[in-house]
Amino acid sequence: MSMNIEIFTRNLDLNDRIKEYVHKKVSKLERLINEAEETRVDLAYVKSARNAADRQVAQITLRGPGFILRVEERSDDLFAAIDEAIDKMQRQISRYKGKHYRGRGDGTPASAVAAVVSPAEAQETEEEEMPIIARRKTFTLAPMDEMEAIEQMKLLGHENFFVFYNANTNAINVLYRRRDGTYGLIEPKIG
Repeated sequence: MSMNIEIFTRNLDLNDRIKEYVHKKVSKLERLINEAEETRVDLAYVKSARNAADRQVAQITLRGPGFILRVEERSDDLFAAIDEAIDKMQRQISRYKGKHYRGRGDGTPASAVAAVVSPAEAQETEEEEMPIIARRKTFTLAPMDEMEAIEQMKLLGHENFFVFYNANTNAINVLYRRRDGTYGLIEPKIG
């Protein structure tokens, strides 16, 4: 089955050289995962990127039955971004295939291989695998609107996110800074 490759661009012209390069590189992924039904390659030039080395963006998305794999890489050169994205996608495909296809290979059922674990041993194993919370913080939320939250975020030097109590909606919100310099707002709802 031949892989269907769709190329989309934003803020740059798609010439034959780029198109051939993408098809040549992306078609190599078919050897690794031939059940991909759709391959989408998004290429963009982001003029507003903070760092000049992050202006050329290559994003690859593979869709298939029961999976979506997506990678994004940035570079100062479009071809380098494509190469890095392909390398990253190859690693992601091997990780995906390892989780879903790797088995014992000898046909032995899992029940025959599984060792009997006592409840005490099972509890110890669960405790070892639990993630460790290294730090807990408690702080008081003062009611403020979104503009005040942006100012407070800048004043505190929080570059990534800021948690605040939104006086307009009477709810806790998370304000975050996006890559393009704009802000995003997360308004959680209990479901």
